Amino acid sequence: MKRLPVGILGSGKGSNCRVILERIRSGDLAADARVIISDVLDAPILDIAREFSVANAYLPPGRFRTRLEPEIEEALVKMLRQAGVHLVVLAGFMRVLHAPMLNAFPRRIINIHPALLPKFPGLEAWKQALAAGEIATGCTVHFVDEKIDHGQIIAQREVPILPHDTPESLHARIQGAEHQLYPAAIAEFCEKYAGPGL
Repeated sequence: MKRLPVGILGSGKGSNCRVILERIRSGDLAADARVIISDVLDAPILDIAREFSVANAYLPPGRFRTRLEPEIEEALVKMLRQAGVHLVVLAGFMRVLHAPMLNAFPRRIINIHPALLPKFPGLEAWKQALAAGEIATGCTVHFVDEKIDHGQIIAQREVPILPHDTPESLHARIQGAEHQLYPAAIAEFCEKYAGPGL
């Protein structure tokens, strides 16, 4: 069976990355994690990569806090292409991507966001939802474009906001939903890759 070659980018703990790698290991996800790259030298996501024996690399991020310099983004493209990556999976990658990546992987970069987009883009979306008095929020898998948490929506899952929710309890339940939704969305790409459609 053909396995979809994926590259995972992350800046932090990597809980979604761990779930994806566990699903691959168990045979539930027909993907092949080729490389895991982080813009944070000591990010736990790199430890997860080593735990699962996946090639991993640190990408020095350059001068800017929310984006990569063009030459650094070109280097990222080269790393992913050398690894044979077909689908780029963002798992807590805290930088906005631009032309080098978007042109190299058109409609092949996906992200998961902890809100029901288009509501509450940006940081700590679960806190935004609580502050707004919402009765439900959730998570969204979407294609990545040049704007923050903006591209075409692929899949969503709703999470109710309970009367006594704290930011921590709500975030934990959203993460639980993410850990179901993200592998399921990736599985759809895997099915297309296995057939004639991709």
